[in-house]
Amino acid sequence: MDTPKRTWVKAVCWQLLGLVTMSAVGYGFTGSMRVGGVMALANAAVGLMTYIGYERLWARIGWGRKGA
Repeated sequence: MDTPKRTWVKAVCWQLLGLVTMSAVGYGFTGSMRVGGVMALANAAVGLMTYIGYERLWARIGWGRKGA
């Protein structure tokens, strides 16, 4: 089972990658770094909280794990 700290580190690293990617996509669609950046930040904030909740929920479920 992952510790809460590990979950947060994984989530933040994933969101940083997503922030860069979404900024590029937002810029590509709008032609504006500012609008693309705002879109990316909003996506990262929602995604981070969703990912944390998802990971912590699965950390409580033992189904499918092999014995250690």
